[in-house]
Amino acid sequence: MDFAAFKASLSEETPPRGLDKAMEALWRVSKGEWDRAHKLAQEQDDAVGAWVHAHLHRVEGDLSNAAYWYRRAERAECTSSLEAEWDEIAMALSTPAG
Repeated sequence: MDFAAFKASLSEETPPRGLDKAMEALWRVSKGEWDRAHKLAQEQDDAVGAWVHAHLHRVEGDLSNAAYWYRRAERAECTSSLEAEWDEIAMALSTPAG
């Protein structure tokens, strides 16, 4: 699913089928479902899950916990807006590997 289709899916009641846990977590946090998003991010035990997990802790306002997850994701701590970071992550994850 490309970024535009993913972002458009936010107007739906349920997430698109076939999303991995990190992408569903991004979808859920956009719908205000932080707890469910956090659980999904925790269940994806890889660098992508850690990146989304870091973003979720920024959303929560827990910057020290976010810093830990950025290190786990091997990414620099984000200083852009939450919306810009969400877009960055969603674009990166929805772009097919080429």
